[in-house]
Amino acid sequence: MAPSENIDLTAFRLHDKDTGSADVQIALLTRRINLLTDHLKVFQKDHSSRRGLLKLVATRRSLLDYLKRTSQDRYKSVIEKLNLRK
Repeated sequence: MAPSENIDLTAFRLHDKDTGSADVQIALLTRRINLLTDHLKVFQKDHSSRRGLLKLVATRRSLLDYLKRTSQDRYKSVIEKLNLRK
């Protein structure tokens, strides 16, 4: 599909069955954000999808804030792996 779907979730897991840690949730949200961004490049007038995108970005932002507050090392690792900050 899109190149944004190549995010490897195993790199973000803290253990084998990890699906709910902030790291994994941020990676999943980033994948969905990238897919929605590609969708909105084609369908500019899809305002309901744009609203959903803004909600996803806000959720990811709050998870990143939480991760930064609780574990600086994991925060920096996630930022580097996902290329979120320039």
